[in-house]
Amino acid sequence: MSNNVLLAKSFNAGGTIAANSIVKAGSNDYDVLQAGAATDSIVGVTMEVGASSGERVDVVLLGVVDLKLGGTVTRGALVTSDASGNGVAAAPSAGTNNRIVGVAMISGVSGDIIPVWVGLGSMQG
Repeated sequence: MSNNVLLAKSFNAGGTIAANSIVKAGSNDYDVLQAGAATDSIVGVTMEVGASSGERVDVVLLGVVDLKLGGTVTRGALVTSDASGNGVAAAPSAGTNNRIVGVAMISGVSGDIIPVWVGLGSMQG
């Protein structure tokens, strides 16, 4: 499935960022880092090209983009980040907030690359 991007922005990579991964706000304005937790300030998903520190990286902020999974995700599930910036099903424990990057459009398992509808939000357990 091809990407259907409605809104994307180019950012500075504050560190090495993989393709098809979730990114969070960096320590400087207009910087992003690869996300490392469901509680990170998630801003979007990188496209098919990653970046090294200091390079530019395109991030999908709204639309459909391919995302690499770090666990089993069922179509329709809300998706957040694992420790490596890969998509996992959001499942916050009671009283904990998860940042959401979007909704899985198809089911997949760890290592799969699936289309995700990017629409940022949060979820409390």
